[in-house]
Amino acid sequence: MLEDAYLDLERYVLEHGHQKSDRTHTGTLSTFGYQMRFDLSEGFPLLTTKKVPFGLIKSELLWFLRGDTNIRFLLQHKNHIWDEWPFKKYTQSADYQGPDMTDFSHRAEKDPEFKKVYQAEMKKFDQKILDDADFAKKYGDLGLVYGSQWRAWKTSTGETIDQIQNVIDTIKTTPDSRRMIVSAWNPEDVPTMALPPCHTMFQFYVVDGKLSCQLYQRSGDIFLGVPYNIASYALLTSMIARECGLQPGEFVHTLGDAHIYSNHIQQVREQLSRTPRQAPTLWLNPDKTRLADFGMADIKVKNYDPYPVIKAPVAV
Repeated sequence: MLEDAYLDLERYVLEHGHQKSDRTHTGTLSTFGYQMRFDLSEGFPLLTTKKVPFGLIKSELLWFLRGDTNIRFLLQHKNHIWDEWPFKKYTQSADYQGPDMTDFSHRAEKDPEFKKVYQAEMKKFDQKILDDADFAKKYGDLGLVYGSQWRAWKTSTGETIDQIQNVIDTIKTTPDSRRMIVSAWNPEDVPTMALPPCHTMFQFYVVDGKLSCQLYQRSGDIFLGVPYNIASYALLTSMIARECGLQPGEFVHTLGDAHIYSNHIQQVREQLSRTPRQAPTLWLNPDKTRLADFGMADIKVKNYDPYPVIKAPVAV
């Protein structure tokens, strides 16, 4: 099964992971250096052992590809993946006049009454982002995160580099190049980002009419984040293959610090008790051939039959 590579990662870290502290003060089981391979000709690697919301994955990827760094586009597509970081910035500002939201994510996990207050405040924040363009500009921006680095990397001379377009051009003209790389890790910009890039760089490889992609991810939240990353980069590989007249090859996922948060261990065990089902297939609108032409309706998964979702808290 295509999914076995991911489940093997979960098992390995449960059995061999080292206990480590982390930035969020949650604690993790962690291993350093791990690689998974997914043959995209065998199906689309969207997990079946728990439901993974594909709509969030495709709207986030389209957001990256737009070069956007403001959550307003995501909220317009009912995507709340990035809400907590700008919400934290807002609640720490002088403009915020609501209840104390210090350490809100951890307090919400432990206190049901506070969780209701937190959710109400977050809902008001999201609505204000949607309704007020000036407020969105001030508090909805995440800094120079993925979309900015992918599409408009700022150089020391004040110019910008569209790394995605450069890679596409190289695939089309010099497919044997070993320089088809996109980097999101810009050391100068890291301090101003809401969250420094976890998926830091990726490289493309062309052989036998197929396009493969390898991602290096410095930090991987195995239970919540990594399933999104696998599907997102498999989708990106397939979309760029379409633009370049190639077939999708392999997605190779290399992880630096691969970790299971201490408050996800029960959920991981539940997931591992399930037998994976047949992988779904990816449908891309055959009338669309350029990245810029794709919208939400042009990307779908077919025959997706997952087990129910397994909920777990996000470490912020």
